[in-house]
Amino acid sequence: MNKLLLLLTLAPCLVFGQTTLIPDPNFEQALIDLGYDSVSDGSVLTANIDNITSLGVSGDSISDLTGIEAFTALTYLNCKINQLTSLDVSQNTALTYLDCQSNQLTSLDVSQVVALTLLDCSYNQLISLDVSQHTVLFWLDCFSNALTSLDVSNNTALYSLDCQGNQLTCLNVKNGNNTNMNCTADDNPNLTCIEVDDVAYSTANWTNIDPQISFSEDCNNPCSSGTTGIPELPTKPKELLYITDILGRTIQPTSNTLLFYIYEDGSVEKKIQIER
Repeated sequence: MNKLLLLLTLAPCLVFGQTTLIPDPNFEQALIDLGYDSVSDGSVLTANIDNITSLGVSGDSISDLTGIEAFTALTYLNCKINQLTSLDVSQNTALTYLDCQSNQLTSLDVSQVVALTLLDCSYNQLISLDVSQHTVLFWLDCFSNALTSLDVSNNTALYSLDCQGNQLTCLNVKNGNNTNMNCTADDNPNLTCIEVDDVAYSTANWTNIDPQISFSEDCNNPCSSGTTGIPELPTKPKELLYITDILGRTIQPTSNTLLFYIYEDGSVEKKIQIER
């Protein structure tokens, strides 16, 4: 009975005393400045942050945003102008606005944040960006990165795309919504084709495009719609094993006779050589 009373007495402390690790001292100091923490000890009371919907920690020299996963109610996050090399907000599933521009990001995980409507990850070092699950994404700024491929064909609500200043070789914006959006894709010297809904519309309305780039409804490259992007291997000539007549007898080619050509891959061709 005494043990039961002791557990009941400690239960509130166990619940309300739960903490979240904040290993970056600059991140924790930013939380202290905002009034969400009081002591710089590498942690913050989870109860102080799990109901926060908006967080701005820009320009605070943060290099590690570990602990952000506990901000489960967060819909707005501004962490631009820091020193982040990676950012994982996959557990912040309520997030609709993310500004992480001007960091040193080589990795950005927004895979589970399907409610995202605005993403600004410009001025980073990203080589890849997966936005395939973000069907309500309205605004995407990813300029000045190192992206080689970008596919926004699933982003049917997209209004603005700025992907200039990358290393793109493949860009697919064929999302069925091109007449309601603007695309800026200049300063991509390796890009020659952009896949679009309608060539005439894009040519007339999207002018921030390098001169070597053309529009097409099928660029036939790795991020094109309906293509794997895997080049077809050249056809290897079939090796002929022997030729038979209709009775299965091996013979040499003769004119005006039905012949069966037997190949090493098991295929058979019927031919008649006509004497002229």
